[in-house]
Amino acid sequence: MRILGIDPGLQVCGYACMEVASGEACPERSRAEKLIEAGVIRTDLGLPIEEKLNRIAEDTQSLLEHFEPDVVAVEELYSHYAHPKTAILMGHARGVILQKCAEAGIEIKSFSATRIKKSLTGNGRASKEQVQRTIQTVLALPELPEPNDVADAIAAALCCANSINSIAV
Repeated sequence: MRILGIDPGLQVCGYACMEVASGEACPERSRAEKLIEAGVIRTDLGLPIEEKLNRIAEDTQSLLEHFEPDVVAVEELYSHYAHPKTAILMGHARGVILQKCAEAGIEIKSFSATRIKKSLTGNGRASKEQVQRTIQTVLALPELPEPNDVADAIAAALCCANSINSIAV
């Protein structure tokens, strides 16, 4: 199964494509994850919001065409009430990503940040560094995944894999 994790953002969107093998494909473990590629989609700071959203839409479509994921895992929005404008702006980026997935007919799974952290570390309030270290260990990466947007996208994909695996068991 191929999972594309996306961490939505208006300036920077993290993405990570993973392959997850289970059952006879990896008899030594119940499941094996392989990171295919991870990176970021960036928009120019000075662009109007509609041009940023168009760039995110185009890049999301390119990712979907290139990786052909079975499912896309997207982090849900979270914002303190003190920053409602941030949530609205992030919602625009997330909406464009969801629309492109729907247009391509690809299943979408959304996860809260606390669920993602709990799925990986066992603690829904884990720090960014704890999440990065867990990802590094699980995927046997030589370095911590950076920037945080990439780590968050990998974490969303791993959470999705954990979710699918728990349903299959």
